[in-house]
Amino acid sequence: MASLAGITNFHKIPELRRRVIFTLVMLAVYRVGVFVTTPGVDRNAMRQYVAKQSGGLLSFFNMFSGGALENLSIFALGIMPYISASIIMQLMGMVYKPIDELRKEGEQGRRRIDQYTRYGTVALSLFQAFSIAKMLEGLSSSETGAGIVNHPGIGFQLMTVITLTTGTAFLMWIGEQITERGVSNGVSLLIFASIVTRIPAELGNYFAQNAGDLQPLTMAAVVAFIVFVIAIIAFFENGRRQIPIVYSRRQVGRRVYGGQTAHLPLKVNTSGTIPPIFASSLLMFPQTLANMNVPGADHLQAIINRGDWVFNTGYALLIIFFCFFYTNVTFQPVDVAENLKKQQANIPGIRPGKQTADYIHRVIQRITVGGALYVAAVCVVPSIVGNLLRVPFGFGGTSLMIVVGVALDTVNQLEAHLITRSYEGLTGPGATRIRGRRLPEA
Repeated sequence: MASLAGITNFHKIPELRRRVIFTLVMLAVYRVGVFVTTPGVDRNAMRQYVAKQSGGLLSFFNMFSGGALENLSIFALGIMPYISASIIMQLMGMVYKPIDELRKEGEQGRRRIDQYTRYGTVALSLFQAFSIAKMLEGLSSSETGAGIVNHPGIGFQLMTVITLTTGTAFLMWIGEQITERGVSNGVSLLIFASIVTRIPAELGNYFAQNAGDLQPLTMAAVVAFIVFVIAIIAFFENGRRQIPIVYSRRQVGRRVYGGQTAHLPLKVNTSGTIPPIFASSLLMFPQTLANMNVPGADHLQAIINRGDWVFNTGYALLIIFFCFFYTNVTFQPVDVAENLKKQQANIPGIRPGKQTADYIHRVIQRITVGGALYVAAVCVVPSIVGNLLRVPFGFGGTSLMIVVGVALDTVNQLEAHLITRSYEGLTGPGATRIRGRRLPEA
């Protein structure tokens, strides 16, 4: 009954209803585009090739693209070029002063950086689309022996580059529109939709391949382990370090303001689902370089495709690096300390200004250690367990973390909209974290 009450409240806000409908429509457009095949290719032959690579890196990225890669659709590149361009811009902000100055200029600087990110996305898409075209021309179906490309040549390469680049640019536009006019982060929701829609297909393939040889105990253990991982993700994603802050008393006329005690919440996993997404996007570059016949890229790609301890160790280290990197880029203790000083607030026992900034920096670094280890473990351990149990975890730790993290973020944003409009949250009256004003009875 509480859930039904939450849904009723959800529909009472026209603005929020429009945002949700817009988000669903954009996701539907994306899913339709996944089945629009690039001209000049044999989709069935590509499906056979991807099926042969089950459990490898190609299957991993097919999951992230929502099946667009095996369908050779106009969205085969997915949103990964945009994520890679974002990584490059953030790295440049740390080493290139003009970009760092733009980042400090507020909204106007952010728009300029977003514009440069779009240009970088198009450039990366052109490069990756050309490498995919060259790769497709050299592939053939393992069962039929037929080529995937019907008419290889410069015409096919040009058509593929234009089609895939346009598809990625359109996905980038959809993601930005969802962020601005919908709910939650648009890019994260696109990846969320890609993973969720592939889960039924992955389960169907598993049951089809193991028909007559299903082991109930193994399946029960896998289900229990997945539920346990989801609980761990939910626990850490909601984890906070509460730093107490005290507002100074001040008198205006006969009124005394301040003196209240509050808390500055710092998330254990400040970077959210960004590190595994960043790390996954970087893992695609060796394949791109191998398709371009770059010396040494084939050997590196072979190591990645093996999926053994070398891959898992490198993947975990990349995730830990991006956890610290993204946290240090997006969270600025100096700005937080300055805002507290302007509000005449301070941390008990800590002087305002530089000492407050240093204290917050030390705290965020310590909790990021735990957050980074948690993210790396969640993304790597399920794959190891799947190999031990001989169960393909195609939608393993990385996928679970992205799905649960994006779902929690979306629910929190929806509840924030409801609370802003003085309604109870999604869980209904009596169960929300913040109570709004009661609605007048009709």
